[in-house]
Amino acid sequence: MTAAKKTSQAAADGERPGREAAELELARQLAERAQAEGLSLTGPGGLLGRLTKVVLEGALEGELDAHLGYAKHDPAGRDGGNSRNGHRAKTVLTDVGPVQIDMPRDRDASFAPVIVAKRQRRLGGVDDMVISLVAKGLTTGEVQAHLAEIYGAEVSRDTISTITDRVLDGLAEWQSRPLDPVYAVLFIDAINVKIRDGQVANRPIYTVLGVTADGERDILGLWAGEHGDGEGAKFWLRVLTEIKNRGTRDVLMVVCDGLKGLPDAIAQAWPQAVTQTCIVHLLRNSFRYASKRDWAAIAKDLKPVYAAASETEALDRFAEFSGTWEARYPAIVKLWESAWAEFVPFLAFDREIRSIICTTNAIESLNARFRRSVKARGHFPTEQAALKHLYLVILSLDPTGRGRQRWSNRWKAALNAFDITFDGRLSAGRK
Repeated sequence: MTAAKKTSQAAADGERPGREAAELELARQLAERAQAEGLSLTGPGGLLGRLTKVVLEGALEGELDAHLGYAKHDPAGRDGGNSRNGHRAKTVLTDVGPVQIDMPRDRDASFAPVIVAKRQRRLGGVDDMVISLVAKGLTTGEVQAHLAEIYGAEVSRDTISTITDRVLDGLAEWQSRPLDPVYAVLFIDAINVKIRDGQVANRPIYTVLGVTADGERDILGLWAGEHGDGEGAKFWLRVLTEIKNRGTRDVLMVVCDGLKGLPDAIAQAWPQAVTQTCIVHLLRNSFRYASKRDWAAIAKDLKPVYAAASETEALDRFAEFSGTWEARYPAIVKLWESAWAEFVPFLAFDREIRSIICTTNAIESLNARFRRSVKARGHFPTEQAALKHLYLVILSLDPTGRGRQRWSNRWKAALNAFDITFDGRLSAGRK
């Protein structure tokens, strides 16, 4: 760095704390003045509203200066063709409530402001707020009441629906975006959503969550199934083929919950992929066939089966379990026997991989967010409305990024084990 640059940098560093102190002092003076005048901080006529008005109007005047090529009252603008033509009042909804501003105009009406565009009635932060409230499960009526109560703003339900409908283009683009060439694991699970299609019925919405070669989580998409037991190999082959056509050439493992036809579809889409059933779901399904008073004992006797060091040991422990419980609960034994082929793959891997793949907790935390948001809505008028709502929930996930960091840290050790176990297929996908 040259001496001149060092001097300039030092001056800037010295100027920054002084400027910040001046800004803090100005903010303090404004707050004291507002308090003395009986002004509230927010709401109609509040301090933040007045400051917002000053900032917006100043920015609009600056945009008009740039458009005309001269500043206000500058003699250079005299008899130069286009010129200023007064103002018109306009009310815009902002994060601090409705703010009335004076929009500058020019004579030939060619001025197209950016900060507050023509016919724009809301600033971007308001749209983000509405989307966030809807994603948290509030209905359009509840969002309308919230904006009226907190900000004194009258926003119709149709406007709120229009704001959320703007994400539909984003949903279509997100659902068809290119994907990574290889994923360490795909987790597949579903939640049931009430959709009115002639009559209200539960419909499954399937989510596919992938773990990338760098340990990042990636929600690949949302797919609506049919009411009842309508999904089979053909449905799943269509979903997996869509994922494959978006660029995913290889998947090391798919963790799911015994979905009908899914293992066959996985074998066709990615022949080398290992299909692993979710142990937690298998245990829950087992409890459905048993009296609640026996749950603890059944869980204790099943643990040696899924904690076995090898498949041979797991078979021995399962034989012991069957000898104890088959007479009372034959359906549980039959359930495990039917799921055995998809249950045992993880027994061949080391502990780092087992701890990650033996459960779909990774996707169940996402489903928990979905359920909380959907619960307040009752039912959706169409399949598209349900998909749009769940996409809004996805957009609102992990705003601080801390959750993504915790996820990445948890996967670091497992990724190395995956790459070794699967002969470098994971690292090859990074190239």
